[in-house]
Amino acid sequence: MKRKIAMLAVALAVTVSLFGCGKKADVEKEADGQETEAKEDGEDKIYEREYNADGQVRSFLTGKWVDASIGERRPVAVMLSNIEAANPMSGVSKADVVFEAPVEGEITRLMGIFEDYDDLEKIGSVRSCREYFLFWALEFDAVYAHYGQSSYAVEYLERDYADNLSGLGSIGSTVFYRTDDRPSPHNAYASAKGIKEGIKKLKYRTDYRNTYGGKFKFAEDGGTISYFGADGQESRASYISPGYYVNKPWFEYNEMDKLYYRFQYEDKHIDEMTGEQLAFTNVIIQYADWEKRDEKGYLAFDCHSEGYALIFTNGTCTEAHWMREGDQDDGVIRYYDLGLENEITLNQGKTMVCVVEDRINGQMNNNVTFH
Repeated sequence: MKRKIAMLAVALAVTVSLFGCGKKADVEKEADGQETEAKEDGEDKIYEREYNADGQVRSFLTGKWVDASIGERRPVAVMLSNIEAANPMSGVSKADVVFEAPVEGEITRLMGIFEDYDDLEKIGSVRSCREYFLFWALEFDAVYAHYGQSSYAVEYLERDYADNLSGLGSIGSTVFYRTDDRPSPHNAYASAKGIKEGIKKLKYRTDYRNTYGGKFKFAEDGGTISYFGADGQESRASYISPGYYVNKPWFEYNEMDKLYYRFQYEDKHIDEMTGEQLAFTNVIIQYADWEKRDEKGYLAFDCHSEGYALIFTNGTCTEAHWMREGDQDDGVIRYYDLGLENEITLNQGKTMVCVVEDRINGQMNNNVTFH
């Protein structure tokens, strides 16, 4: 039976500002269930990373143990074109976190956040910035790579906290290159070598700032999280559709490997370089207040307030309340139960966040379906 979500009044009644800010938490829950207290240093909070006996560090992106040379390094967030002519994408299956959201014309754009990208020679095709994607990239303390930008994003890209690599900037020819197998603008790509050289030339910080404490709360090692309904039974969900109009994506859950496999444009969503279908341990549908900026259809999404969400993992689903914690430059969105008492735990692994409009034509968005 297909289920459509009727959003709760408490979530719909939230009054938001598309560029507002807020503060809340001072303590992080680590993946092993232990609290790491934030040390006071003036107004900043200093976080200590978690390491195992092999010298590996806990990944902020997946919750898994990774080599320190990878896990201590800032990730890179790359804007990816998602129109049909630009598919299949290259390198996207190596992203640890992927964001999707509508842009003008109801097409969606993706942003891949990469932790271990050292062997990637072709990432893309790379497209232009929308400011809401930049704000989501900042939640991971990521260096943001894009090829151009909307006029609304310029003022944010010029701020000190927005370390970015622009294809239209002085660093463009260092970071990006064009191929001859597709027409422009669908043939601009980034490489690991170019990204590293661009970061070096612009003298960007290469390691996480010590005030960064991560975004997600992950399950303990060896543990598996399932979500339960009010009746105490697992709230099963093996099919998810975010309801986007153009690419019409959906996810199918595989019980064998506990992953949600992604489809779009009536077929599997494949990485051109590896032939792999995109698959995720966790899928988050994040409803957000939004507005159309002008007659050209440019959009803005709320990244700084709060709202409703659906979270899927291990074939189960739970309702959630997302809330921005921290300032515009260093804050993160976290996910809580609807009573705002407990932070939602994800299973260790890759996560995809699909941001959708909270209302369409003045009515609540009922396009999201799952069963």
